[in-house]
Amino acid sequence: MRNFLDQTGALWMSGALVGKVGSVFTSSATQPGGQESTILTFHPTLLHLGMLVVGLPYSEQRQMGLDEIKGGSPYGAATIAGGQGERSPSTQELGMARFQGKHVASIAGKLRG
Repeated sequence: MRNFLDQTGALWMSGALVGKVGSVFTSSATQPGGQESTILTFHPTLLHLGMLVVGLPYSEQRQMGLDEIKGGSPYGAATIAGGQGERSPSTQELGMARFQGKHVASIAGKLRG
C-alpha cells in the first residue's frame, strides 16, 4: 500500500483527490495486532491528499459487543485473520465492513449533491 500511495504524487499535485471520501479497513494476525495503529497511520496520507476521512461510527453496534473476539473500531472495520490466514472474517466483522462501505457511499453521495 505504501508503494501504491507513494505513486499518487501526480494526483496530489493536481488536487484530483481533494474533497473525495477516503476510508480504511484492515486485517491482522491477532486481536492486539495493530489494527487501530495501522488505520491511524494511513489516515495522514489521505489527509495530505486532501481527502475527507470516514470511519466506522459507534452507531454500528457490532463493534461494541463482547460476545466474540473480533476486529473493528471507530477508525474502521477490521478482521483477525490468524498468523497463517486461517481465520475468515466473522459475520459480525463482515457486517461492520458492509456498514462502513454503505456509510462511505452515503457521505460521498451527499457531497456530490
